[in-house]
Amino acid sequence: MTVALMWEARAVPGRGGELLAWARAQESAGGPLLRRETFRAPQDRVLVITWWDAPYDADLPELPEPDGELVTRAVHRWRFESVG
Repeated sequence: MTVALMWEARAVPGRGGELLAWARAQESAGGPLLRRETFRAPQDRVLVITWWDAPYDADLPELPEPDGELVTRAVHRWRFESVG
């Protein structure tokens, strides 16, 4: 089964580049990682999606919370499973 983990954060205004660099520097800790993509959007938002070859409820490594002075709110996280 393929599971996708989504991680989305919004930087303090004007610090989107720093948040993007921070997210790109975070390494996925082993496991059955299939793919990883990083996106950016207006309002200094950053999205990271990782795809894993694992069951939906598997204990998978997630990106951490960035420094509280870099973001405007807590990170949003979602988990999805492939439906073929």
